[in-house]
Amino acid sequence: MRTIESSVASPTSDRVPARGVLWGLIGVITFSLTLPFTHVAVRTLDPVFVGAGRGVVAGALAALLLVITRSPRLTRRHVGSALVVAGGVVVGFPLLTSLAMREVPASHGAVVIGILPAATAVVAVLRGRESPSATFWVASWAGAASVIGFVLIGGGPTGLAGADVLLLLAVVAAAIGYAEGGLLARQIGAWRTICWALVLALPIMVPMTIGSVVAHPVSADLSGWVAFGYVSLFSMFLGFFAWYRGLAIGPISSVSQIQLAQGVFTLIWAAAFFGDALTIATVTGAACVVLCAFLAVTARVQR
Repeated sequence: MRTIESSVASPTSDRVPARGVLWGLIGVITFSLTLPFTHVAVRTLDPVFVGAGRGVVAGALAALLLVITRSPRLTRRHVGSALVVAGGVVVGFPLLTSLAMREVPASHGAVVIGILPAATAVVAVLRGRESPSATFWVASWAGAASVIGFVLIGGGPTGLAGADVLLLLAVVAAAIGYAEGGLLARQIGAWRTICWALVLALPIMVPMTIGSVVAHPVSADLSGWVAFGYVSLFSMFLGFFAWYRGLAIGPISSVSQIQLAQGVFTLIWAAAFFGDALTIATVTGAACVVLCAFLAVTARVQR
């Protein structure tokens, strides 16, 4: 089997290309249903089964795709990065958020996860040697604050819960996985990045899934299985095709700020599918979030 060679040149412009924004936006729209569907899934399914099982389903699809396309194997210098991605977005984030969603509503999770774009930018600076401008940092942290305010005025929680520790750890795991995945995607491609990460995580996810099934026999209603299917196929697999493509085009710190709008999309889905009302205060908060995201994405980032 051939080894993978560099396939995406590292960008040099300090402005984020429009196609990077577009791919990132597609990924964010896909991810915007992750927490709500996870919350639905863990109502009837064991959180460990939801967190690990979706990695098994996505991992099986990833292995099949790699075989069908005769994808070359990872080189030694790529394996380490792929393992970091696997630990962050395949193992860490899904398991931690699944456990947290058993204790708190999706809106509460959105408050804590709202700092993820800023955290990803920090990792991008440390790992990817990017140097965002002062305008970027102001817009990024203002965006994080806006997300929290946006969720609160939209009917979210007003206090902290014990699950916040799990959510904060999930933020750290995802930030590392996003930044490392964006860098790896420049070398082996976006879809191969998530596929190899999923395959490398299977030796961990399969035993965890089996253990969960043995301890808690699987039994769920239709909504639970639909929710599990979504987080397996879209949140854990297809969404990363677009997300890592956007991060690879980069700059990573800029494209990651598109995720500030994830809470806005989540509220739109809640209004469209679950009949939640959109108030003037909610629309105003959403506008502030989108504005901060726009300012952060368009701010200069030296690489």
